[in-house]
Amino acid sequence: MIKAIDMALKQWAQELHSDEVAAGYSGGNMVAMMMESGGQLVRGRRGSRVPLEASLDIERIVKKRLDPELMTVVQVHYFQPDAPLTARLAQSGCTRNLYYQRLHDAHIVVEHFLLGEAA
Repeated sequence: MIKAIDMALKQWAQELHSDEVAAGYSGGNMVAMMMESGGQLVRGRRGSRVPLEASLDIERIVKKRLDPELMTVVQVHYFQPDAPLTARLAQSGCTRNLYYQRLHDAHIVVEHFLLGEAA
């Protein structure tokens, strides 16, 4: 695993796919957040370490650049961080070694596109 990418993916999942989104935080959409708060823009609400733009870049990379097998592992791993490993393995259809290999491969792809090495 690549530590910086792991942290960015955790933040991405929290900003765009956490239970807070279901509770009405608009999935990070600035206009929707302002509508919910009566036109007030509340900054720094979650103490983000990754700017929202980076989370949106990661969202695009995960959905458009990762192979389906890698995307599944990333979603299972980061959307359900408290789930037991056995449940995540079953949901992703992987053995333990394959699960972590795919997670590592996904980190490499995300890092590659975040650094802008591809067109």
